[in-house]
Parts: sequence; C-alpha cells; structure tokens
Amino acid sequence: MKYIERKNKIINDRYTEYVYEAFDIQNKEETTVKIPINFSECKTFDWNIGVIYGGSGTGKTTLLKEFGDLTTDEFDDEKPLISNFNWLEPQEATFLLSAMGLSSVPTWLRPFSLLSNGEQYRASLAYKVGKSSENDVILIDEFTSVVDRDVAKAMSNALQKYIRKYNKKIILASCHFDIMEWLQPDWTYSPLKGRLERASSRRQRPKIELQIFRCRYETWNIFKQHHYLSQDLNKAAKCFLMLFNDKPVAFIAILPMPSGTIQNAFRVSRLVVLPDFQGLGIGIKILNVFGSMYKKDNKTLYIKTSNPSLFKGMIRNDKHWLLTNENNNVNQIKKTNKKLLEQGKDNGLKLIKESITKSYKYIGQEHKDNIDILTFNSSAYKEVAQNQISIFDIEGV
Repeated sequence: MKYIERKNKIINDRYTEYVYEAFDIQNKEETTVKIPINFSECKTFDWNIGVIYGGSGTGKTTLLKEFGDLTTDEFDDEKPLISNFNWLEPQEATFLLSAMGLSSVPTWLRPFSLLSNGEQYRASLAYKVGKSSENDVILIDEFTSVVDRDVAKAMSNALQKYIRKYNKKIILASCHFDIMEWLQPDWTYSPLKGRLERASSRRQRPKIELQIFRCRYETWNIFKQHHYLSQDLNKAAKCFLMLFNDKPVAFIAILPMPSGTIQNAFRVSRLVVLPDFQGLGIGIKILNVFGSMYKKDNKTLYIKTSNPSLFKGMIRNDKHWLLTNENNNVNQIKKTNKKLLEQGKDNGLKLIKESITKSYKYIGQEHKDNIDILTFNSSAYKEVAQNQISIFDIEGV
C-alpha cells in the first residue's frame, strides 16, 4: 500500500519542553503522519460521486489534493449573487442555482455577504460546479461542515441529482456521515481503513415527514422575504405552516376564487419553501396534498405561477395538475407595453408584466392517509418557541 507522508517541523520552546518532560517522551524535531492512499480501484468503473470521510486530522484534505488543486470562489459583493455567474447566460445561471437548491428569486438579487450560511454554501457549490469543464473532477473540501444538519441533507440531495443528471464527477471530503444516504455516493474512502469501498446499489432517499398545521397570518413574516413576487398577503387567506424536525420549512396561503367566477374553487395565493430546504421537491408535494384535500371536500384548487422551477414540477406531476392557461407571448406583451407608454403615463392604462405565467387546476386523487413523503397532522397543537409562532388544529380546509 502507498502512503503520503505529512511532515511538520516542531519549533521547540518551553511549552514543548514541558510536554516532553511531563509525558516522558523524546524530544522531537518534526512530526510525521502517514496517510494510506489507495484510489486505483476508482479507475476501474464508472462513477459520479465519491466521498472521502473521517474525523479532523485524518488527512482528508491531503487525499483530496491528489485529484487536483482546490479552487476558491470569489464573489463580488458589489453585485447581486446571480451577476457573479457572468460566464453563463442569465437563464443558465438561474437554472444552475435552482439545481443546487437555491431557487429563491430574492436571494439571487442579494449580494453574497447577505446570504445565510446555507445559502452561501449552495452558491459556492453552484459556482464550482458551473465553472467545471466536461472532464474535470470537482473537488469540495469540508462539505457541509458549516451548515445545519437538516440543511446539509437537503443540499446533498440537490447536488447528487444535478451531478448525475449531467454525468459530472465530484469528490467531497467530509467529517459527517449523516449525508451519505442523501448523497448516495458511488464510492467512499476512509483514511483510517485505507481502502476504497464501492456502493453495492443505489438506495431510495430517506423519507421526509412534514407536519402541517393551520397557522396565524403573522407566520407569513418568516417567509415573505423569500417570495419571488410580493411580500403582500391577503388577510382573508387561510394560512398553513409545514415543519420538519420542529423547524419551519414551508408556508402556503389559500384564498377562494373571486365571486362570480368558478364555484367551490380556491386558489393558492402564496407558496414559499425556505431556501435551506429547496431542492427536495417539497413544494410540489405540498400542492399535491392540498389539492387532494380540497378535492375530498368537493372543492377545486388552482394555482397561477411564473416560477420556472414550479413549471418543471408540474410537468413531472401531470397526473395531478392540468395546465389551464399559459401566457408566454413575451414579445407581444413588450409591443403592447410600448404602445401603452407611447400613449402616455397618465392615461390610466396599466402595463402588463413581461413574465411567462401558467395556470393549473388540480385533477389528481383525493387525500389519503398514506400520502408519499408528507404526513398530515390534524390533531396537534404546538408552540415553536424559537420563532414565536402559534399554530393550532386544522378542522377541515
């Protein structure tokens, strides 16, 4: 077996002399650490994700450098986050950030320094992954070391989906083992064991159980800064909060359709999944649950959106949601707006938004107790102290 030797000179002083005498060890001029290296097997099979794992000081970073140089990303804090991805077209940049689980439009428009730890880490991941060329091996040191463990799981899941979809190669060094079932690595390597271990097969991602509660209007204050259109919320809306391990994860608000339109019909007014938990498919699952619950009461749920991530989710869930209207003639809208401006600003005419919008109607099955991924809790009462949110029972919708 081959080894890498790490040698460091010791500058002796009265502190080191105390250690030598107190613990009866010989005076040393240098320290030597041997790290076993045995990566030859990973050249014998196709892979996308490798993980070097172990505690601090076991040589993870040293081993990672055997595959290449560790790069750093530098964000210009004078610019919005998304403007730092200027080697890509704007649409490609938004797709890349969304693929890393960072699909919050307000977050894209903030400078890097104003992001949370989890958001900064996802942005850095997107930067390194986006900068890599076709044959590069992406190297990430201290993976998820500085983020909450539930956030780390969501981040790992989003990353592995992107890496496999585009057939890239990435090696991550981490001291955390709880991310393995979310990353689903093709191989792992422990410096202590000194051998590479291949995954026998891909396992299903762990189940995510969310608790859903009816909540007060004020709960919106936690989520409103992350909504991509407006922070306003109609006070007549019914509000619901989703928790994961007692942490707020998502929020949905529902209103009846305007009178004189469709009977027994309701619409999703606001849907927000916090940035740290994006990339898990939570948003579309929430919509499916509420659509099915309303259908059980002979009511129909609609949603109108201009969020590209939700467009893709609806395509994957076409058995549940029917596209009822689509406004994607952006060029025609621009021409109309130009005419309106030419007619003057004081004529009472309102400019039309130049975004693509789509409307959907829920057509799936009725609510069942064994809904995939989400667990509906209809009889709980809890106080989430860390956010001072009062939440109470749901008695129908």
